[in-house]
Amino acid sequence: MPNDAPPLILTFGPADPTGATGVQADILTFASMGGYGVSVLTGYTLQDSRTCDDVVAVDAELIADQARMLLEDMPIAAFKVGGTIRAENASAIAEVVSDYDDMPLILAPDFTLPGEHLLSADELREATATLLAPQTTVLVASHASILLLAQPFLDADNAPLDEAIGVLLEHGCEYVLVTDSGTQQVINTLHGETGLVRQDTWERMPYPVAGATDTLAAAITALLASGLEPPAAVREAQEYLQQVMLNAFRPGMGRYFPDRFFWARGDESEADEAGESGEPASS
Repeated sequence: MPNDAPPLILTFGPADPTGATGVQADILTFASMGGYGVSVLTGYTLQDSRTCDDVVAVDAELIADQARMLLEDMPIAAFKVGGTIRAENASAIAEVVSDYDDMPLILAPDFTLPGEHLLSADELREATATLLAPQTTVLVASHASILLLAQPFLDADNAPLDEAIGVLLEHGCEYVLVTDSGTQQVINTLHGETGLVRQDTWERMPYPVAGATDTLAAAITALLASGLEPPAAVREAQEYLQQVMLNAFRPGMGRYFPDRFFWARGDESEADEAGESGEPASS
């Protein structure tokens, strides 16, 4: 008989040909954390390790049809939603996941992707804030993205961060993880209905690393799919992110990429050293 399947995780996001971000990065992170990723593409990017030149969106109806095929066939344990590219895509995903409201959903929106969709950036942010964020277990976003998401609910355009976080929580988001709000160090803060849940400070890498937010959000998703509670999942995911960034490598002429299987590389090094010495590797 086959073994039990690992936790199955459905990720929505763009395809990144470099594997540093998007669904390819999510699937690598899920696998490293003991999960199995299936994916629905929201678009295709044209990029290398230095820059992203363009992105082409997938039709919203195709996104919904593909997601429902997977969900009707497999016992998905958690959702991750990354860059949706267009408001129509965010709306289609929100409608699909609304039928599974007991399932963890991690939202890590990306409003920086280039392309024609930038002409409708306000609509994308509003759809994400009003349709996806209220269904979210953990929202993972930068200070700037939090403020953008809160705008549909606020009267002022320059509201303080605490007010923006509060309004997102009031409208249904369970937790908000504000990423990298420090200067000399990386400071991540997790907020819930009772206020500040935890604050974690980490070493800032001396080199630019692509895909940090996607890695963090995907790791949280995998841990929630395995049964951890959100505060514990957020802490453990940050520890994982720090390790993949410390072990980052530079495959091209641009940014460094996280080594999401750093632990496997370490085991191989131990095995090689053991082979040369004639001694077994430590377990």
